[in-house]
Amino acid sequence: MGENSGPGGYTLVICEKPDVARRICEALSDGPPAGSLIEGVTIYRFKRGPEDFVVCSAQGHVYAVSDPFKERSVYPIFDAEWYQSNLVEKDNPNAARRVEAIRKLAEGANRFVNACDFDAEGETIGFNLLRYACRGREGEALRAKFSTLTAGELVESFQSAKPRAGQGLAKAGRARHLVDFLWGVNLSRALSSAASAGGYRVVSIGRVQGPTLKFVAERECEIQEFVPIPFWKARAVFEDGQSRFTAFYAKERIESKAVAESVRRDCEGGEGIVSGIRKTIAWVPPNPPFNIGDLQREAYRAFGFPPSRTLHIAERLYLGSLISYPRTSSQKLPKSIDFRQILRGLQGMADYSREAGELLQGQLRPVEGAKVDLAHPAIHPTGERPRRRLDSPEAKLYDMVVRRFMSAFAPAAKRERVAVTIAVGEHEFRLEGTRTVYHGWFAFYGRYWSWKDVDVPPVKEGDRLRVADFRIEEKFDSKPPRYNQSSLLEKMEQEGIGTKATRAEIISTLLARGYISGESLAVTTFGQSVVEVMEASAPSIVTTRLTRGIEGRLEAVEGGLEDGRELVRDTVRSITEQLIVLRTNEEEIGAQLGSASRATLFGSNILGRCPVCKTGNLRIVRSAKTGKRFVGCTNYPAACRASAPLPQRGTVKASPSPCRRCLWPVVYVGRGRHSWRLCVNPSCPSKAK
Repeated sequence: MGENSGPGGYTLVICEKPDVARRICEALSDGPPAGSLIEGVTIYRFKRGPEDFVVCSAQGHVYAVSDPFKERSVYPIFDAEWYQSNLVEKDNPNAARRVEAIRKLAEGANRFVNACDFDAEGETIGFNLLRYACRGREGEALRAKFSTLTAGELVESFQSAKPRAGQGLAKAGRARHLVDFLWGVNLSRALSSAASAGGYRVVSIGRVQGPTLKFVAERECEIQEFVPIPFWKARAVFEDGQSRFTAFYAKERIESKAVAESVRRDCEGGEGIVSGIRKTIAWVPPNPPFNIGDLQREAYRAFGFPPSRTLHIAERLYLGSLISYPRTSSQKLPKSIDFRQILRGLQGMADYSREAGELLQGQLRPVEGAKVDLAHPAIHPTGERPRRRLDSPEAKLYDMVVRRFMSAFAPAAKRERVAVTIAVGEHEFRLEGTRTVYHGWFAFYGRYWSWKDVDVPPVKEGDRLRVADFRIEEKFDSKPPRYNQSSLLEKMEQEGIGTKATRAEIISTLLARGYISGESLAVTTFGQSVVEVMEASAPSIVTTRLTRGIEGRLEAVEGGLEDGRELVRDTVRSITEQLIVLRTNEEEIGAQLGSASRATLFGSNILGRCPVCKTGNLRIVRSAKTGKRFVGCTNYPAACRASAPLPQRGTVKASPSPCRRCLWPVVYVGRGRHSWRLCVNPSCPSKAK
């Protein structure tokens, strides 16, 4: 790019993060770069051949979409524009200094390079700076695209930089910010206006938060409405004079205790004959290299890292030039990556020397997955040594990335499965064992892949065995598991809502706002009420259909098939329809949200809104005189005397939804393994019989 630079100026390089700016200087500079301050912001100057460079960084979004109204209760809002972040966000006070520094640097530049992260967010950051701070340079600026911060890739990215290379990403990114702002600000202000009438705080919702919250709420309803069905399992202990072992009844579920007892009577004290031994071999191929979703799930499983923490750690490793860009959907490693160079770098590290050296002796053909990301490859190590000592979480995640990368080049593992069938009269019992015949990629992925070898006793067909013991055991169907942060993120991926960069943040936001809680995510009473209000008044905001449709149209914008204007017009029409319903039912919505918020704040003793006075909450009360518990209204005695009896034994837990017949709260009363559903209203029409 040097031969095209004009006289009397320099090339201004705009980066997203300070660490990237420093890496670019180290890679491109012919000599040591000179650092200086403009408006308190660090910039770098250096020379490469005849060309002068100045490198600066934005440090994230310095422009944000907002409305021109100072009053935060105003809605509907359809007049939105990009403003400096410091004018609309309290947590970004340094945006003004960075924008002013870049504005001053742009005055002396004759060439511009956008070197922000190559994804929708990075492209939006660079585009906005070039348009606003650099006064309309977005069309002529060159685009440097790179997936690692190694010197070789940075040099190549600047040599091949072209103008307008990321315009589709920029349009899609800017359209996403605008659409999300319009949905979020209007529905949040409408809900907050209603909630203030019910005495509550600010309420917020968005087009991705809505369906994500509903996933958790629906799962909670499934759990609460689950009725465990009993079944029985049988197992026999066999002896052959030399060994003693247990085999399980071939029918995994025995539907009644009577049948199970019948099997016991037939088998107890009897003789078994080994009627079959079947051996099968299974080849277990390696997993593909990580994309960000796979890495977040695996780090949660292995280390307990929440998805947002995994992303944060991965970004630190990327900025340290240790791994490739982590915000990728790809499970593929293109041939353009120099695998041998990476493995030679890993071979020089004690922890990976043996495995890397072994791989270097053969052909390097990685196993790949189906998912593709046109911007970046799958996450992989660069082979560079850490320049500083990694802290424990960084070291764990780096080791996992390295070993997953190496295992993708390793051969499949070989496992043998042995199934032994033992006949006791007309009944069959089975005994299974597995062993690893060839470790293959297991040896490369190491501690992160758990496998268990189970030996079978040395029996052969025709052996006669004595039934030394026989047992039956009552079991119950398991409740659907609650989501954790990892499985909820996977659900978002499967449903096509959110992006690889925002899903973890959405989950963190729902936790921070008190809509969901716990390590095993449960919807709070308030979160459930938000879902119910949305389903009644603005149902599209809690469905995946709206969000998936918008994601599809944003992809069309990115590909140049749509310019985004019609998407924004459709958004305005849809929001207007939802707001009319919300405004019409504002008083009722406010009462419901206020009641639910108090229930969330006061804890599990709150069962739900009082259907008599409609302003108080029904809660579990214990009589000071008798010690017995019952249901009473929080407005007692001044405004409401509603009450209802409760069972005096067992745990009592509120259902997320009231009774459909009378609108009184529904509770689940548990004793041991069993629970039953109960409307607390003694006069409920459902109890007429």
